[in-house]
Amino acid sequence: MKMIRPATNLRHLLRKQVNNRRPVHLSSHPLTSLIGSRRLFKAVNLDTLTPTMPSSMDPKGIVVFTSVGRSQYGFDIFTVNLNQTPITGSTSEHRLTDGISINYNAQFVNEDQSIVFISERSGCPRIYLTRRGLSKPEQLPSVPDSLFHDRPIIKSHHLYFISAHEQPEKTFQSWSALYSTELHGKRKIIRLSPYGVVDYSPAISKSATFVAIASYGSRPWEGDFHELKTDIVVFPTSDPNNRLVVCERGGWPTWSGDSTIFFHRQADDGWWSIFRVQFPENPLEFSEFPVLPLRITPPGLHCFTPAAFNDGKRIAVATRRRGKCYRHIEIFDLERKVFHPVTELLNPAFHHYNPFVSSDSEYLGYHRFRGKSIEGESRVPHLEPVASPIKDLGMLRINGSFPSFSPDGSLLALNPALDENGGIKVVKSDGSERWSLIKGRVAFCNSWSPTEKYVIYSSLGPIFESTKTTVQIARVTFEPSYLNSDLQEIPCDVKILTREDTGNNAFPSCSPDGKSLVFRSGRSGHKNLYILDAVNGEFNDGIRKLTAGPWIDTMPSWSPNGDLIAFSSNMHNPNNVDAFSIYVIKPDGSDLRRIYSAGPKGSSDVDMERINHVCFSPNGEWLVFAANIGGVTAEPVSFPNQFQPYGDLYVMRLDGSGLRRLTCDGYENGTPTWHFGGELDMRRLCLGNDAGVELTGEFDEPLWIASDFN
Repeated sequence: MKMIRPATNLRHLLRKQVNNRRPVHLSSHPLTSLIGSRRLFKAVNLDTLTPTMPSSMDPKGIVVFTSVGRSQYGFDIFTVNLNQTPITGSTSEHRLTDGISINYNAQFVNEDQSIVFISERSGCPRIYLTRRGLSKPEQLPSVPDSLFHDRPIIKSHHLYFISAHEQPEKTFQSWSALYSTELHGKRKIIRLSPYGVVDYSPAISKSATFVAIASYGSRPWEGDFHELKTDIVVFPTSDPNNRLVVCERGGWPTWSGDSTIFFHRQADDGWWSIFRVQFPENPLEFSEFPVLPLRITPPGLHCFTPAAFNDGKRIAVATRRRGKCYRHIEIFDLERKVFHPVTELLNPAFHHYNPFVSSDSEYLGYHRFRGKSIEGESRVPHLEPVASPIKDLGMLRINGSFPSFSPDGSLLALNPALDENGGIKVVKSDGSERWSLIKGRVAFCNSWSPTEKYVIYSSLGPIFESTKTTVQIARVTFEPSYLNSDLQEIPCDVKILTREDTGNNAFPSCSPDGKSLVFRSGRSGHKNLYILDAVNGEFNDGIRKLTAGPWIDTMPSWSPNGDLIAFSSNMHNPNNVDAFSIYVIKPDGSDLRRIYSAGPKGSSDVDMERINHVCFSPNGEWLVFAANIGGVTAEPVSFPNQFQPYGDLYVMRLDGSGLRRLTCDGYENGTPTWHFGGELDMRRLCLGNDAGVELTGEFDEPLWIASDFN
């Protein structure tokens, strides 16, 4: 076989960049003065949730948004002693993390069960170290202005990890790359991935001589996320530019010794399986790469995220079996070709993720929902602070979807779920209390009247359905006196504003004078925008068409000064129902124009935009929206279900300038709203177990993973 070496232009780039590489000195980083050296390596409080330097031109306020499924994860890290048999009951399992926030993607550091792991307790994924008996985890060195860290490993006094803080030159490319730092001395953070190259899921060989990585290379993201089109790449820890593709198509590598790598990928028969490549002790001297890997696990079940034992005889894998609802950790015997269940014997009704194995092969670890009867956070806060890259722009994750503030900012309307268990709820903006307005029917996309404190507009009916499906715009009114009572369910008046025979009417947005609504309707056979009387609806000729055409116009947002309506549309390419861009139009239907975010007009990138949930800033100068232009940040198969794991929030000026990324993680983030009312004091949020709803651990496995193949 032919050896695959870096292309000439890539080699030139590597030689150029190795001389230009600027390590980050944590002690001298310009953000250190803002964050404070004391806070840099400890749990960050609310004062440090917006770590970047301020600018008078930056947007201000508070953005509230949702992350699909994230609120119910409740992940903690557990280990099992494999020498203790039989593995049954809670006595076999030990929790190593403290039940604060979510904790995941761990690796053992040594045989005393010390682990390095990711926790979101400081408002974003950062790196921590803990061990049995340690009351509080220690925060390890990380990039101060990074919103995302992942897959940490400690080997030979070095910390290796993924971070996503350096914006690539091209749009539609992930920001994820591999970095390392010494745990002693100056703690310089060095980028190991070549500039312009995207890397995920690192693994370090037993001797710490080699790194294996799942690499997307320097290609632009192609829209894939069910199975990322990554290759398994190996390089020496001492020479990260000397990269070699050892196998095409693969993710989540794990070493057995220094000459064997296991990884996962979806086999041609549709089953996710574990594959193996073997080579001499120094893979860089082997001339037969890339090689054809050997499939290790059989068809008939899905196997993901392998972790190899150093004895070379076993691997731990996460599995999804036919007819089973939960992901479990099993050990696969490489010699006998049999599986040994582990977590199904302990917690049959919990999902378990991403196994890891101690160097002496005695302990097996993983993360899962911590359970309801264990110490730690047992409630999901209604509002949770999230780190922001902009000094004066706060970020709050809401437990629900489609938040909308009351005129004075004291209340929020939201949809707790997008099914018949959802409806509409109202939450105090400090997160202290929550009430139900509508229960037992599907509601989505709320718009609070800017002029009436106790009037909310919403869509009643199933979401994401055809033009003919009945969905109606409703005006929901309630009495404020009930908010001071002991009632959890508030009586309300629901007035339907659209005719039942007009099909799918949804996504209302109220004008600043409170007199009109803009919404999306499928009554013409196409989903276009209409303007409706906010009190009487369409029943007295109170409706008019705003846009028209054989395409989709959706999710409108009325500007705070009333002169513009922003929305998402594919009118530039009606045949592509996956590509949406931002458009603005005046309420009288004039001055329709497209706002380009991924590149200038005429570039190929702009037609790849998938932008939704557009919302104006309080001053009308900025837009916040969910977009796909940053690609995928982590391997989606290693997470619970995310419909669009490439969905992150961005802000941009109304003229298309000043694009800034607000979120960066493995979740689908969306349905943002920008706080319009009075000052909201984030330091008075009710967190912990004092408020919120019960943490139940109810979330889905990736819905795109089928387990019913013949």
